[in-house]
Amino acid sequence: MNTVPAQEIKRRGIAAVDDLIAKGDLHVIRNNQPQYVVLSEERYQELLVAEQEAHYARVRESLQDLKEGRVKRGTADDLIEELKLEG
Repeated sequence: MNTVPAQEIKRRGIAAVDDLIAKGDLHVIRNNQPQYVVLSEERYQELLVAEQEAHYARVRESLQDLKEGRVKRGTADDLIEELKLEG
């Protein structure tokens, strides 16, 4: 991942980012530590779509577990007792 010091952005403005973002995602370094990440709009949208697809996949798996009877219903007390968390 590319990096740019925050001071460089302060000095040059968004032009400091423009040159580097074309090469990929960009870490902004502040106090010698990565503090921020700058993404192109296209990359940001890709991440949002991937996150949404992962969420839907988890929901589908949960519904399948429910359909196939792999889900137990009970109270928190039932779970504590089953896991033998209280002695």
